[in-house]
Parts: sequence; structure tokens; C-alpha cells
Amino acid sequence: MPTTQIEKYHVIYSANTFRRRIGLMAGGAYIGQLVFHANGAALPADGLNGTQPQLNYHLDDFQNCIDLLRNEKPVYLLYNGSGGGFENALTTDPETVGEGEAGGLRFVGR
Repeated sequence: MPTTQIEKYHVIYSANTFRRRIGLMAGGAYIGQLVFHANGAALPADGLNGTQPQLNYHLDDFQNCIDLLRNEKPVYLLYNGSGGGFENALTTDPETVGEGEAGGLRFVGR
């Protein structure tokens, strides 16, 4: 399962779409983003925005995600794919239980 350690993040309040976003960075490049949609709205499937993972959550989950980024070190972006059956998340462990040694594929900036 590909994971990338998150080194920096920033919060974006979108003026046009009324959403919040958290941009995730590593090595000075963007590695993905978390997009927060209105509570109760149907969430789009997680997927790639270009080459970067985009994970979708409801606004109710914003505080949990920002707390992980602020209070836990290290935190990783886990992205496996789009659609049912794929696990995508913020995680405090570089690998999923039972997955063996870390150090697999990583999402890197351009």
C-alpha cells in the first residue's frame, strides 16, 4: 500500500465552492489534498487530481483530520485507488497491519 509521510500542510477556504481543503506536502511539493464537502452531501469517490490523491470527507470530519495533522507525528497519506474496496486515509503508521516492511511505492511531486 503506497504511503507518503506528510511534512507540511495548509488549509484552504474556497470562496467559490464553500468547501475546505487541506493541501498536503512532502519534499517541498504537493502530494495530495483532503477535500471537505457539506455534511449529508454525496461524496465523490476518492481519486487522482492529476497525479496527486484527493480524498473526500464531510465537514464533520475536518476537526478529526486537522487534529491528526497538528498533534500526531509522523502522519502519512495512504492512497490505494478509487472506488469500492480501496483504503485511502490519513494514518500514523507507514504501513497497514500485516503488510510487511514499509518502503513501497510513494507519491512524489513533479
